Amino acid sequence: VELVESGGGSAQAGGSLRLSCVASGSPISNYRIAWVRGTPGKKREWVSTITVAGSTFYHGAVKGRFTISRDGAKNTVYLDLNSLKSEDTAMYYCQTPDTSGQGTQVTVSE
Repeated sequence: VELVESGGGSAQAGGSLRLSCVASGSPISNYRIAWVRGTPGKKREWVSTITVAGSTFYHGAVKGRFTISRDGAKNTVYLDLNSLKSEDTAMYYCQTPDTSGQGTQVTVSE
C-alpha cells in the first residue's frame, strides 16, 4: 500500500485543519493506520490510531481536540485537528506498521 497525506497548512491558534491520508494499492480498511508527527531534531511522536475494527486511540495531548476517522469508499483516513495550539506545529505522517507517507506540514501561529 502507498499512502499520501494532504491537508496541512497554516492556521491560527484555536483554528482547525483536516488532514487526509489516501491509500492506493490496497483497501485502507485492511490496515491499522496511525498518525504520527515530528519536528526537526526530535523523535516522531504518536498522535492517533484507527484499527481495522474501527477502534480509535489518541495521545493525551490531543485527546478531545483531534478526531481520526476512515472513509472506505474514498480509501482515506482523516485526522481532524481542532482547537489547535502552537505546540501542534509539526510534520504529520500517516503510517501502517510497514510504510509511511511523505508527510504534510502543519504550522500553528499564536
